[in-house]
Amino acid sequence: MMKKIILFFFISILPFPTISSPLNHSSLQKISPPQNIIIFIGDGMGLGQIEVARQFEYGKHGSLFIESFPHVALIKTHSHDNHVTDSAAAATAIATGVKTNNHSVGIDPNGKEIDSILDDFKKSGRKVGIVTTSTVTDATPASFTASVHERYQGQPQVARQLLASNFDVILGGGMKYFGAKYQNGENLIPQFEKKGYTFVQNEKELGNISNSEKLIGLFHQSFLNFNLDRQMLDTQEPTLSLMTTKAIQVLEKSEDGFFLMVESGRIDHASHSADFTSLWKEMIEFDRTIQQTWEWSQQKKDTLILVLSDHETMGFSVTEPMDIQKLKNISASTTYIASVLNQTSQEFPYQPASVKSIIKKYSGIDIHDELIFKLIQNMTNEQGVLIPEYKVGWEIGSLIASQLNAGVLDRRVRYQSSTGGHTSNMVPLFAYGPNSQLFHGVLNNTDIPKLIRLLMNLPS
Repeated sequence: MMKKIILFFFISILPFPTISSPLNHSSLQKISPPQNIIIFIGDGMGLGQIEVARQFEYGKHGSLFIESFPHVALIKTHSHDNHVTDSAAAATAIATGVKTNNHSVGIDPNGKEIDSILDDFKKSGRKVGIVTTSTVTDATPASFTASVHERYQGQPQVARQLLASNFDVILGGGMKYFGAKYQNGENLIPQFEKKGYTFVQNEKELGNISNSEKLIGLFHQSFLNFNLDRQMLDTQEPTLSLMTTKAIQVLEKSEDGFFLMVESGRIDHASHSADFTSLWKEMIEFDRTIQQTWEWSQQKKDTLILVLSDHETMGFSVTEPMDIQKLKNISASTTYIASVLNQTSQEFPYQPASVKSIIKKYSGIDIHDELIFKLIQNMTNEQGVLIPEYKVGWEIGSLIASQLNAGVLDRRVRYQSSTGGHTSNMVPLFAYGPNSQLFHGVLNNTDIPKLIRLLMNLPS
């Protein structure tokens, strides 16, 4: 009996690349590939972020739409050089099937460029696109479209690689990286237009798109604004759902099918800030976008939809004493509160009365004077800061979270972390559509593109 078991194991794994989850050989031979694949990535989205969104929006008995997907897996996320990944290494693993070092985009640990599944789809004659609420040059979308050694300094280079790539849809933020300041005095947008791209800059222009074969939309100099702040700021930015709808309208013209990556990048940013209210709003827009896409997919039922995360951020959880209603009543993101504080502070360091008044105006919380003094000290301390321009918002978020007993990592962990508070917690994957049953069990993040390549008969 033992000999038979060993022989079966040897035969079953021989034809396939190394994949963490068990694969049924006969099922792979019988199934036909889906026409289209859409990957939704909630950047920084762990089970805690999902629970926060569910309870804030629907209560303890409700559920998000993604919870209705029939197949669920857990994903391990470590990078090549760290037990805690950053977005660059995580997205590179999801896009290429190769573990790499933190901060590396689209390259292996030795610096060699590697093709992504988006590249594979494009080479096979299919249409491809990316959509994000972050910059289109940021780590997650860039891992599908480019190869650079350093995610932050490499964003202008990613913009040039996007120009050379001829990918069909590019929608998100990051306009500044295409302009003269970052491109040696040259504006890249006219070059995109010469290559046949329709260029749009706001919600109205995007909504009017109907016949474009190739589309680039850049809706903010940096990241798109948090959903929580958009009405207050009166932005002209499109929602994630509109960007996704328009991307599909362009891509579905392909008779050979398409690949689309959609990222809700600001889930991660809200989590870094311990900003539960912004996180809630970003998660709900993400979930509604997925539901809208699922409804579109019911026309032909030939699209595989995968919803996953690259990593978890800040150990979010719903605690027993957490004051959910007070968190829901907060009217602005911590990023917005920080911007108001910086605009109204005429003197440096910050004045306690001004800080206290502004925080109360938007959060409804009357912070004790002693804690205000400590907050100012934390906001002006330069030690251990990963991204200095986010420091004030991060500190405000941590203070509000602690006052309302919200479950999140201590601020000191964030500042001692090279990733700004990522964790190595496994993250969820939800799958729907043709062959979605293959995405189950406990997977490594590198398994995702390997399975897709097997399903689509693409080179591994």
